[in-house]
Amino acid sequence: MRKTVFDCTLFYLNRLDTGKGFISVVEGQGQLPFTVKRVFYLYDIPGGESRGAHAHRTCHQFLVAASGAFEVLLNDGRTQRLVQLNRPYMGLHIPPGIWASEVNFSSGSICLVLTSEKYDDKDYIRDYDEYLEWSQAQKALI
Repeated sequence: MRKTVFDCTLFYLNRLDTGKGFISVVEGQGQLPFTVKRVFYLYDIPGGESRGAHAHRTCHQFLVAASGAFEVLLNDGRTQRLVQLNRPYMGLHIPPGIWASEVNFSSGSICLVLTSEKYDDKDYIRDYDEYLEWSQAQKALI
């Protein structure tokens, strides 16, 4: 089924108060709508800069602003949606088939990314026109 920007969901992670700060934990299956196979993070991105600007054919992503803030511009080929991430206990699930760009990073931000798949260059669609063609082809398969 073809996904839309409204299939991208904000999740609030549990916050454990240790008395000396907070801990948020992501554990195993059930908390996210996929099994985590890869974790990476983006950092030292100059304030106001952007990253991403691609879609995945099969990979799910879960983005967290581990520090600082940024916005995620979601696009399904018809509709755009802008989501702000600025709390380390809040993450955004992006299912496959959504074009996403991380934009407007604050200085010192860290974007933590958990994915459903290991890195596979063939899973990426990095050209927007190619994405639109692929997206229309997916719609025709329904």
